Amino acid sequence: MPSNTGGSRRAIEKSLGRLYENQSRLPRLPVPSLESTLAKYSRSLEPLLSAEDLAESKRAIEAFAKSSQAKELQKRLEARAADPDCANWLEEWWNDLSYMGYRDPVIPYVSYHYSFNDDPECQRPNQRAAKLILGALSFRKMVVDGSLEPEKAKSDVLCSHSYNFMFNACRIPGKPSDHCRIGSYDHETIVVIRNNQLFSFEFAPQGTQLTMGEIERVLDRIVRIADSRAAVPVGILTADNRDSWTDNRELLIESSPENIQVLDEIESSAFVLSLEKDRPVTREEFSHAIWHGNGRNRWFDKPCQFVVTDSARAGFNGEHSMMDGTPTLRLVEYVNGFKPSPEQVGSSVEPRASSEEDDWFHELKFVTPPAVVSAVKKAETVFSAGVAKQHLKVLNFAAFGKEEIKRLGCSPDAFIQMVIQLAYTRLHKIARPTYESSMTRKYLHGRTETCRSVTNESVAWCRAMATASTSTEERVRLFKQALAKHTQLTREAVEGQGVDRHLLGLRMLIRPDESKPDIFNDPAYAYSSHWYLSTSQISSENFTSYGWSEVSPKGYGIAYNIRKESLLIHITCMRNEYGLNSDHLASHFEAAATDVRNMILSAAAQQK
Repeated sequence: MPSNTGGSRRAIEKSLGRLYENQSRLPRLPVPSLESTLAKYSRSLEPLLSAEDLAESKRAIEAFAKSSQAKELQKRLEARAADPDCANWLEEWWNDLSYMGYRDPVIPYVSYHYSFNDDPECQRPNQRAAKLILGALSFRKMVVDGSLEPEKAKSDVLCSHSYNFMFNACRIPGKPSDHCRIGSYDHETIVVIRNNQLFSFEFAPQGTQLTMGEIERVLDRIVRIADSRAAVPVGILTADNRDSWTDNRELLIESSPENIQVLDEIESSAFVLSLEKDRPVTREEFSHAIWHGNGRNRWFDKPCQFVVTDSARAGFNGEHSMMDGTPTLRLVEYVNGFKPSPEQVGSSVEPRASSEEDDWFHELKFVTPPAVVSAVKKAETVFSAGVAKQHLKVLNFAAFGKEEIKRLGCSPDAFIQMVIQLAYTRLHKIARPTYESSMTRKYLHGRTETCRSVTNESVAWCRAMATASTSTEERVRLFKQALAKHTQLTREAVEGQGVDRHLLGLRMLIRPDESKPDIFNDPAYAYSSHWYLSTSQISSENFTSYGWSEVSPKGYGIAYNIRKESLLIHITCMRNEYGLNSDHLASHFEAAATDVRNMILSAAAQQK
């Protein structure tokens, strides 16, 4: 049975090369002081709670701060962080609680997508796919041999651990938690999926990488074969509830030894290419097509899945469990900018030898007895229901972008966060808990920390914007205070000095025979980390959109791309009893962004 152990496993702790040369010198994720975290947590509740509820929460916080239990939990956490065998005190908990132990389907609730700009040099879909493959293989080579330059954020070198999970890796379903299989880089194959059928494609036969022309010809043959017949769409099983997928993967294995081999080839492959029949037109259609399609022509457990439609539009679907957006952004930026040499392009009409091409790919054919077919039908129902609930809007705000925001004297990220707050409060008449992802990869095995975007300062400014008697000068003053506060919080989060991960660590170290402190039983603890707005920035000039789903049935998922001269805002929410509407929030964002710019320009004009 395919496993994450055995001879095919890559020893990631022995990763060498320039990419990993700084790993031994990276600092460990710090444990903030108890006093600092509790003070920040208390302040974060002030704009979210009524006076009565806030007083009750502050009593619980103060009681915890003075307790011997708090000091003991902090001591345990500091000991865990100091353990030389523990690379990162948060890593195991975070990966399990947020990803591997999460039981809802990865689509639409975990995976994300990047929708690429069109490539004027590639008019044929398989030509586009071949170029993407060539670029991805070029990037993969640098990861494999370790020659890729380590990333930096300003002067900080970033942890490269995530790159171990980019290629030849796969999420494997299990109970109570999934795990990640790390395969050998010796598996020089990709999986191509077309019309619900899977093919294994060897990209370097006899050690010589295929040219772009040769890859396109192979893809043409795969499309002809796949389109000439139908197949049971086994890939949809990866879009099911994780416990159901665990059971159904075992069902596949028990059904035939051939299925064991097929699963092994998929899971150990470098990455997946999905060739979709869709021809999306609108931004929303394009986002849906890249994000999930009809669910049947994918293998959602693979961390890297390139998608090309029949109209030669393309994008990327990422499985999020072991890798956040910054490494895959670097991958797709490289791929989109890749310029193959004449030798790499080769010819699309002159084969090396037609007999050789037959050896470059083969079908991965599952044995599908009635029990498997029944499981597939159930998974199709789960997928269709989940996707049908998603209300998606992609706003292309063309009035201005990063350059104008900087000319206005603002941090682009803080500017967008405040616009989001203004738009939401105008629409829903209240400020709600908001999550912004902040990267902590300056630390060994670091991933993210929460920036709590709703502050006393942001609420005061939003209130001033709704009060007709407030002068423009006063609004600008409050706006600048809100920006400064947000910038401070994001800086603290990047330094590992946020609130949420520390409180999680303390809570995880409460032993079964110990009582839970009131701070964690307080309704405000759950409410203030129930993300009505889940937001994150990935910025690229090469994307038409990027995004993911909301993280709460009561909330929105907002992915924003701050381009030089425009803003791309991808908004999702559920169609349900809570009456949210992505179109309405997008409209309010557009108005709020315009109002903020006009406010700053008006104040500047008055000072002249």
